[in-house]
Formats: sequence, structure tokens, C-alpha cells
Amino acid sequence: MKKLLVYLKGYERETVLAPLFKMLEALFELFVPLVMAAIIDTGIANQNRGYVVRMCLVLVALGLIGLVCSITAQFFAAKAATGFSTKLRHALFAHIQGLSYTEMDAVGTSTLITRMTSDINQVQSGVNLVLRLFLRSPFIVFGAMIMAFTVDVEAALLFVVTIPLLSVVVFGIMLWTMPMYKRVQAALDKILGLTRENLTGVRVIRAFNREEEERRHFSADNETLTGLQKSVGRISGLMNPVTYVIVNGAIVLLLYTGAVRVDAGVLTQGQVVALVNYMSQILVELVKLANLIITVTKAIACGNRVQSVFEMENSLKAAALQENTTEGGGHGQDAKASVQFDHVCLTYAGAGSEALTDIDFTAKAGETIGIIGGTGSGKSSVVNLIPRFYDVTKGSVRIDGVDVRAYDIETLREKIGIVPQKAVLFKGSIEENLRWGKKDATQDELWKALEISQAREFVEKKEGGLKAQVAQGGKNLSGGQRQRLTIARALVRNPRVLILDDSASALDFATDAALRKAIRTMESSPIVFIVSQRTSSIQHADKIIVLDDGRVAGMGSHQELLENCPVYQEIYYSQFDKDTVRKPLAKEGEN
Repeated sequence: MKKLLVYLKGYERETVLAPLFKMLEALFELFVPLVMAAIIDTGIANQNRGYVVRMCLVLVALGLIGLVCSITAQFFAAKAATGFSTKLRHALFAHIQGLSYTEMDAVGTSTLITRMTSDINQVQSGVNLVLRLFLRSPFIVFGAMIMAFTVDVEAALLFVVTIPLLSVVVFGIMLWTMPMYKRVQAALDKILGLTRENLTGVRVIRAFNREEEERRHFSADNETLTGLQKSVGRISGLMNPVTYVIVNGAIVLLLYTGAVRVDAGVLTQGQVVALVNYMSQILVELVKLANLIITVTKAIACGNRVQSVFEMENSLKAAALQENTTEGGGHGQDAKASVQFDHVCLTYAGAGSEALTDIDFTAKAGETIGIIGGTGSGKSSVVNLIPRFYDVTKGSVRIDGVDVRAYDIETLREKIGIVPQKAVLFKGSIEENLRWGKKDATQDELWKALEISQAREFVEKKEGGLKAQVAQGGKNLSGGQRQRLTIARALVRNPRVLILDDSASALDFATDAALRKAIRTMESSPIVFIVSQRTSSIQHADKIIVLDDGRVAGMGSHQELLENCPVYQEIYYSQFDKDTVRKPLAKEGEN
């Protein structure tokens, strides 16, 4: 939590002025009991109405000055707290954007959302209250005790006993509840994750009629969170009654002592009232301090959770490569290759076995590489290594003869256009979505990308054309339209490497074929990786890689694999009638 305070930089003036004005307010408040004592002992005792009126005006003046000081302090505290949370949130978002897929997978989206929202809001509240009350409350507590000594030393000794006793209660409860608040926030993470899962998958839940089961699941997790909050609430709830009992007990003893000393002529009635007022001030301030401690406890717990995200380091660091990493710095034929997988192995963080084992192939500019295999065979894992979403655990991936780990991330990914399995579009116009691929793209470049992706026809029919609005997640478009727009977004940057990760699954065969044909005619001749479950999408590729349980089960052209690769044969014949396929092959053999 301490490390987060660096984001208060730039608000030094506010962090000084806020508590300063609060202490000025407290100082004026400490004079109020003395004025009240003077009114009783001098004004009322001597029936001096003029004196009483003058002292009442002094009380009004003290109240107005205190109000101005309080408002000023609140302004500076709010400015510092909101500025702090804004800078912290920006820094956290930037840090999260810099994390690799490995860290994002480990932490989870729902946890990061909680850190960005709920946790930072709690920290903001903590900073605000600390600036306003952290110095004010102790100042009044000890100030009231000192002022009580100026009134009567013997009676003030009661304050010396009461204040430490209250401090033990307050700080004891704080230390007890702090770890419990951490568990509450962890349970909140779980609830948020479940809620997000249900909202994003609402169509699937309804399609399978699982609403009731999800309600029970949510209720169970919610009850757990409620139970934790009740437990910590019960402990925190002890603070107010215990402090009231202690302080009111002290007031009873104070009244008894004061009565005895008034009867003995040592104290005046006004002085007893002043002592009771000082004790009441201590009560009010310690209740405020108790609430402050609860808020600060939450803020510290939440701040530590935010700090834990900052402490995560991006696992994608430049490797100490032995090879020459200058442009085209490979050796022999390898230097001419656009993309080369050199005996690549990949093990995901926390996994017990390799996801990819000994993947070795070379792809040259203008070639189309098809990747196929069963579910979980590692198809997406292969293409995710090219833009360096994950780092290889053995071997190397090279682009233009240079290991991808030697590239600056931005430089590397500028060479690559990738269309992920899930078509993700953002709220805004079609043009704004396409410009994610290239900010300064011309209108001609946008329409050219739409034409290649087979999306131009439906975009032209939309009212506004490129200015037509896309709902969040592209909910106002069909699955095929979303996929074609995401392909167009990748094509706008005219990439040297184009990765289509099962991104044409919602397209019909004719559109899919037209898309592949159009990509082949691109002037830049990009190397194209097509990941697909359909053999029809990859059978015309220059090279097809067949994966089975993370290993290469076959590599070659469609015809070669159909003759020599059992895994490819199984996939192909599961999609096409075996007899229908063999008849043309037999005729070709006769010729």
C-alpha cells in the first residue's frame, strides 16, 4: 500500500492544506468548552446578559470559522483523493495492458476488474478520510486531554486512563478485522467473476435451460460473501458500543469527581461542564476515528491487492540470444524465411505437460499454411507464438530470420495481422473498428480491406456505410458479418503475416473460398496461416500441418496427407463421403 502513495505526487499542496485546515477547525472547537465555562461562571452566575450575548457571538464566530475551515479542508482532500485514484487507475490499466497472456490467464479478468473498480474506490475513500480525520481526531483527543489539565489536574487524570483504554479497543479491532476484509474482497472477486460469466453467456444458459442452476450457484456464492461480511460486520460493530460504554463510564466518574470538588470549592460549575464537554468531544472523535480505522483497514487491504497486480512482471522479456539478431541476421536459407519454427516446445504456466512438442517448419513469403487437428491439439497455441502472446519454452520462432524475442513488441506486432477465434468488435462505427488495424488508413484502404474480406457488400447496404454504428460486441451483426469485419480490420494494416485462427467458421463455403482467393491476390503477398476445423478451408494451402496432441502428425500438401497421414484422413473423411472422394482419385490414376 505504501508504494501506491507515489501517485499522490503533484498533490503535495492539497495533502498538506487539507489536514492543516482540519486542525485549524479542531483548534477552534477546543476553545468552545472554555467559552461555555465562562458563560456559566461569569455571565450566568453574575446575571450579566451583555457578557452572555458577547460570548454567544464568540461561539457563533468560532462555528463559522470552523465551518469555512472544514469546507476548505474537504475541498483539498477530495481533490487529492480523486486525483490520486485517477492516476492510480490509469497506471494500473497501463500496467495490465503490458502484461502477457500468461499473467492474464493466471489472475483472471474478473479479479482485474475488481482491482480497477471496487478496490481503487475503497483506496480513494481511505485517502480522503485520512487527509480529513487522521490528524484531526488524534489532535482533538490529545488536545482535549491537555485542555482538561489546564482546567483541573486531578480530574484530568481520568482522561489519561480513558484514552489508552479506548486506543486498545480501536486498534485491537482493526488488527482483528484487517485479514477478514481481505477474505471479503476475495469472495467479491468470485461473485464478480460468476456475474460476468453469466452475463456474457446468457444466451447459452437460456438455450440449455440452466437459469435455475445458475441462480442456485450464484445464491451459494452470495451467501458465502454475505456470511463473511456479517462476521466482519459483527466484530466492527463492537467498536461503537464498547467505546460508548467506556466514555460514558468515564463521564459518570467525571461528574462524580466534579461534584465532590465543586462541593469542596476547588472547581466551579462551569469548569465541570467544560470537562464533560471535553470528554464528549473525545467520545465523538474516537467514534469518528473508529469509523476511519474501519475504512482505512479496508483501504489498506484493497491497496495491497492493487499493489499485488503492480508487482506482477511481464514474463515476455527479451531473451539473451546467441544468434545475430539484426534484420536478416539468420544463416543460410533460414535468413530468407518469412516465418520459421525451429524445434519449438511450449508449456503453459502451471501445466503438467507440454502443449506443443518439437514443432519444426518454415513458411516463406506468399505461402499459405493450413493448420488442422482435433480439439485441443494445439492449433491456436502454434499461431499464438508468432505475435509472441506466449514465449516458447524450447526452440525459437523467427520472423525474417530474427527471433521474435529479439523484437520490440510493437515492431513485431506491426508486421502481423491476427484474427482471433472469437470475433470481438467495439462499440462505435464500422470505420472506427477498422482503424484499430491502422489509425491513418485512407477511405480507399478501408474499402479495399472490406472488399478482400467479402464485407463490402453488406457494409454498403447499411445506412451510413462506414459510419454505420456497431453495438458493443457487435451484437447488432450476424456471426458471419462480425467475422468478416474482424478479418477486414486485420487486412487494413496490410500485414506481412496474416493469421486467421478459425475465423471463417461462420462463413458459408462460397464466401470462405472467395475470401481465400482474394487474400491470395493481395499485392503484398503476405504469408497466411489458416487455422480451421474444415479441410475445405485449407486443402488448397501450399503446406498443411496436421497436429495431434501437440505434435506434428503430418505435413505436406492436401494430396500427400490424404495418402500418407491417418490423422488427416480421419478428419477429411469425417467431413466428406469416402466413396465420393475415391472415385475421382481412381479416375485420375487411370489417366
